[in-house]
Order: sequence, then C-alpha cells, then structure tokens
Amino acid sequence: MIARETVGEVLAEPRGSEDVAPVVVAGERPVQVRQAVPGSVVPHWEEGLAPAVLAPDYQRIMAVLAGGNEMRGEAMDCRQLAVGLGLEPVPAKMEGVRSKAKRLAARGWLAEERPGLFSVPVGRGGGS
Repeated sequence: MIARETVGEVLAEPRGSEDVAPVVVAGERPVQVRQAVPGSVVPHWEEGLAPAVLAPDYQRIMAVLAGGNEMRGEAMDCRQLAVGLGLEPVPAKMEGVRSKAKRLAARGWLAEERPGLFSVPVGRGGGS
C-alpha cells in the first residue's frame, strides 16, 4: 500500500526542465535532448548533433581525438588515447577506452581507419 502511494506521488510530480537540454537541430527536425550523464546511451550521430549530447567520458575521447592534445587530430590507437586522457596505459584502462571508442565508431561519431586506430571524421569533433 505504501509503495503504491509512493509511486503515485512520484508519477504525479511535474518533471523539471533541469534534466532536458535545449533543442538541438538535427537536419530539419528539432530534437529534445536530455542532458548527458555518465552511463547514458550513445546516440547515433546525425548532421548537426554536437558532442555535448554525449556522456562526459565520451566527450573527453572526442576532444582528445579532435586535436585537444599534442597529436593535433591524428588517428590514435587505444594506448595513445589512454595517455591523451591522462590515464595509465595499463590493459584495464586501455580496454575501457577501447570499448568506448568502438561504441563511438559503431554509432558514427568516430572513424576506425584500421582495427584499433580511431579518428574523428571532419565536422564531427566540434569544439566540445
């Protein structure tokens, strides 16, 4: 009974606008985008979609690959990318970076020029 009352109260509360980002125009249609939080789903890249819609870890990967370090936007492998992110190049850290980079590549944010070598296609790095 208490659980039902609690659920009813939660569902009755108006949703605040603090968790919704401004409208991002993707092509011709406006899209409401929730503010990125750690662990959020990586959306498929569309024209006009900025890296700001990505979770913070993914934004950092995009920034490093877009030239936010001494490599100046060159393609990187996971070891270079981990070092660029300020992580130790140990297998556990590199595997986490690799899985995130693979996910970004699968959703169109990054290009995987060769297996394990990632770069940001022109126009997708943005100034995040």
